[in-house]
Amino acid sequence: MTELNRETIVPFLAEIFEKNANGEYLGERVTIGAHMLQCALLAEQAGAPDDVVAAALLHDVGHFTHEFETDAADQGIDTVHEEAGAKILADWFPRLVIDCVRCHVDAKRYLCAVDPSYYGKLSDASIYSLKLQGGPMSPEEVTEFESNPGLNDIVQVRLWDEMGKDPDLNTPGFMHYAPLLQRVVDRHLDG
Repeated sequence: MTELNRETIVPFLAEIFEKNANGEYLGERVTIGAHMLQCALLAEQAGAPDDVVAAALLHDVGHFTHEFETDAADQGIDTVHEEAGAKILADWFPRLVIDCVRCHVDAKRYLCAVDPSYYGKLSDASIYSLKLQGGPMSPEEVTEFESNPGLNDIVQVRLWDEMGKDPDLNTPGFMHYAPLLQRVVDRHLDG
């Protein structure tokens, strides 16, 4: 693997995206790459700041970097892809991006706990993974989760996560977002 630095992190992300983008997305009707691009497009269309668009795009990057087999969920294994994704991004992206990536699974658990109607919006695959990920949060977990300073953005990324599963939606490719990702990295490192 190329040594990661400010100049190589975005090309590295582009490379692993292109290598893995056509992979199955846990029983959904779209590929993992199409899903990630749809989430970024939804964020972009909503006028979200660069950091949040980056988080929406990269929230599932951990599926490309963990060491589990592609059918791990079918075997009842939670791959903890959110932690794998946060780890690969941690040195290059600001806390908000990392928190959105690390917490997008917990945001699903949170929303199921605080908004009973949210569960009805989940796809079958999301319901299955919710069970692997611990189910809806307890009241104590809700209180702790709500203390996150990026709570609103984390929850919004999660909402786009559930919406970004349309097999007929056309999106720009990953390279459309490369300049935005580089701006986020540069701003963070220069900060």
